[in-house]
Amino acid sequence: MMAQASPEQLEQARAARADYRAGAVRPTSGVAHGLVQANLISVPADWAYDVLLYSQRNPRPCPVLEVLDAGAVEPRLAPGADLRTDLPAYRVWREGELAEETADASAAWEEHPDLVSFLIGCSFTFEAGLADAGIGIRHQETGRNVPMYRTDRPCEPAGRISGELVVSMRPIPGDRVADAVRITARYPAVHGAPVHVGDPAGLGIDDVASPDFGDPPEIRPGEVPVFWACGVTPQAAIMASRPPFALTHAPGYMFVTDVPDARYLV
Repeated sequence: MMAQASPEQLEQARAARADYRAGAVRPTSGVAHGLVQANLISVPADWAYDVLLYSQRNPRPCPVLEVLDAGAVEPRLAPGADLRTDLPAYRVWREGELAEETADASAAWEEHPDLVSFLIGCSFTFEAGLADAGIGIRHQETGRNVPMYRTDRPCEPAGRISGELVVSMRPIPGDRVADAVRITARYPAVHGAPVHVGDPAGLGIDDVASPDFGDPPEIRPGEVPVFWACGVTPQAAIMASRPPFALTHAPGYMFVTDVPDARYLV
């Protein structure tokens, strides 16, 4: 039987989305424990095939959970939700430049009624598995946003879109790294196992204390930086490829779905 969310989980997810619709702005890591969270990228219809092909060719950082019809705003992953208002924070991109951050993206659909939206798997989903195994999530413990970094690893280009891999990082105690790898590998639809463990220079990251997105990390003695592919990768592609218009979530401010993470457990 397909895994279903509990009434308590659904209540938490719907309450969170209602808060965001009312204007609450805060990172979503740890919200609605055990439910899937998703990255968002919306583009005009004439760019949708390029985004779909880019995601297909780069499934580790861009695992597609749902593609909505042109102009649609209610996802199947959360019936009754509205992608225009139910994320805490959005980014508006014009010609590859960040033009605006907003808590309400309704104007984007007014400007581009043919927007095609992609919901892409997010590593916040597998954080529940790590926490349940007793592996602490530092950015939750410290009230920060997860640190994210642009790397020197190119993604496979597709059509008009190209760009580099973006990763998120979580410091893991050295004796729990193998457990973290095993747990997250069971969630390939939300980035899966780490892409790199240890020295950030192996990804072309010069200073792990200065992330490109999110907040600086706190790495304690005995901990190892562990890096996972990140759904902010499409935003790096927007910067590199410069489509005329795009809408995304703000990094760390995700769409909370009604779907239990167990549905994507393998």
